[in-house]
Amino acid sequence: MIKLYNTLTKEKEVFEPLDKENNIVKIYSCGLTVYNYAHIGNMRTYIFMDTLRKVLKYNGYKLKHVMNITDVGHLTSDADEGEDKMAKSAREQHKSVYEIAKMYTEAYQKDFKKLNIEDTEYLVKATDHIKDMEEYVKEIMKNGYAYETSKGVYFDTSKLKDYGRMLSNNNLEDLKAGARVDVDTEKRNPQDFALWIKAPKEHIMKWDSFMGLCYPGWHIECSAMSRKYLGDVFDIHTGGVDHIPIHHENEIAQSIGATGHIPAKTWMHVEFLLINNGKMSKSLKNVYTVSDLEKEGIEPLAYRYFNYSAHYRTKLNFTWDTIKAAQVALNRLREATKKQKNGVEKADPEKIKEYKERFLNAINDDINMPLAMAVLWDVAKEPVKSKDYYNLIMEFEKVTSLDLDKETEEQVEYDEEVASILEERKLARENKDFAKSDELRDKLKEMGYIVIDSKEGQKLKKV
Repeated sequence: MIKLYNTLTKEKEVFEPLDKENNIVKIYSCGLTVYNYAHIGNMRTYIFMDTLRKVLKYNGYKLKHVMNITDVGHLTSDADEGEDKMAKSAREQHKSVYEIAKMYTEAYQKDFKKLNIEDTEYLVKATDHIKDMEEYVKEIMKNGYAYETSKGVYFDTSKLKDYGRMLSNNNLEDLKAGARVDVDTEKRNPQDFALWIKAPKEHIMKWDSFMGLCYPGWHIECSAMSRKYLGDVFDIHTGGVDHIPIHHENEIAQSIGATGHIPAKTWMHVEFLLINNGKMSKSLKNVYTVSDLEKEGIEPLAYRYFNYSAHYRTKLNFTWDTIKAAQVALNRLREATKKQKNGVEKADPEKIKEYKERFLNAINDDINMPLAMAVLWDVAKEPVKSKDYYNLIMEFEKVTSLDLDKETEEQVEYDEEVASILEERKLARENKDFAKSDELRDKLKEMGYIVIDSKEGQKLKKV
């Protein structure tokens, strides 16, 4: 029996799929806006999404899971006013918006692979579904939930008595307009948000439509694409907590306007990743990517392991000390797994059964990965070294996805002088001074160390 916390009801509920006959779970996940590299805060949300998938599959469910790629832009302010982020990125990098979307889509997909985040059944681009969005807007208008101004089509929030309170319990006056355009004085209510926007001549991404050249509002893509692939009502909607007050409230409003239904039965949201107990921001130069971790010698899967140290509904604090500790812990877990793999004793069947039950109870209790990892560690540290325990660890791997069967490398200790040379060599390589890099490599060899360059950074072995 799986229990999941539902943001909509503010309760932990027993989960049962709508399609019980075929045992299929239908999921929609808000994907990335591909105007820049994804940071590790984004990746926390997608590690959770992937873990949820694997918990459901571990329980025997089949999945029909959709994730979108927002490749039509995202505006710069919290109220979705100002310059389109896709267009801004394209201008700064002297590329087309389509080149920007392709480049950053490929970059995040590489990061997903490094983190063992598997592909969803459907990965859908907003730009491939403009007509679906247009038809969705027409339905909302036909049902009397939207109106036209000289700038576009707006959702009339006054038509929903609970607008803004479904997920976040906001007061209407506290909500910001979820539009892609500057504040429109023709709006009937300050909270009304843009569904379909008439494109000015200079706007880059625009499409011919029933109102001439237009482009979609931010929220409409998720409503249109989730319905196309999953139907009017589906099982689970996932995203970060930042989506609750505006984006997901507006998704619900649009869906009621078009179909009369709240689109998802269960809404699941991942809490923020903190950096040194504060926000991640460009001004603080602490917006880290998976590649940034690798440059510091941190394996991407150590970051996945780190995510399991806190429940997805609690904030998680990232520091360089905690991520380095996660890497050490992951290495030790792999070493313990190897000892079980090489074990020749027989495990107690009752203990195996008990561990299985504890692990299942943990993951089925609102995806409680800290508790599940405690069970995994108990198995790995069992005094009895047995292949039975190794096989159990590999069964748990279907959820944890930490490559626990991977060989751990020998940890080489070195002094401050060697550390200083390594740092100097790292800078030389970053500056493409390969002659200097080779000179320092030879110096390290004379001191008894072989340096190996890898995507994770420099690694040492004893001569």
